[in-house]
Amino acid sequence: MEVLIIDDHPIQIDGYKSILSLSDLNEFLNITACYNCEEAYKIITTSQNKNRFALAIIDYSIPPYEDQNLFNGQDVARLMQRYFPETKIVIITSHTEAIVLYNILKKVNPHGLLVKSDIDGEELLVAFSEITKGNTYYSESVIKAKKTLISKEELLDTTNRKIIELLAQGIKTKNLPTHLALSQSAIEKRKSTIKDVLGITKGNDEDILREVRKLGLL
Repeated sequence: MEVLIIDDHPIQIDGYKSILSLSDLNEFLNITACYNCEEAYKIITTSQNKNRFALAIIDYSIPPYEDQNLFNGQDVARLMQRYFPETKIVIITSHTEAIVLYNILKKVNPHGLLVKSDIDGEELLVAFSEITKGNTYYSESVIKAKKTLISKEELLDTTNRKIIELLAQGIKTKNLPTHLALSQSAIEKRKSTIKDVLGITKGNDEDILREVRKLGLL
């Protein structure tokens, strides 16, 4: 069983190897490790065997490869899906924000999504076992995020989620067009929709972020 692990911390990779060594699959495992988006891109795109990897464990926060528009583990996971559609993908992240976790679920729909603060070695072993059997496995924060956001469909539009994420990063509304393929007027219309969903009659970007945080989305 070929396994690809992508993480910029060698100690973390060693930890995953140790946990996998405790599984019933250990004697059949062949693990390939890489540490950033660029190394991952080269491994994924140059492999001659399209069925090479049965499992990929990808950390969300890894150094980008901007030349290929790969900025995090989510982007690498989507690349992996194009080249290895049968590979079971597990994304592991430190992010606990509901909107970030839901975004990963919507864009990647991985076989596993685990928040580091949720899990220990024992649960990680259970997760890997379930995923290799063909099941999905989400850690506690992911399950809560999904339940929290599932009823906010208008807010969960991919572009609206991106607008909220950018605002949370401190990007001003006037600068959003440089990050999105939208005009300023289109962005303002989307912000109006977001305010309607959040029940904001009047307010600015800080009001949006405050209400989003109240809902536990950030």
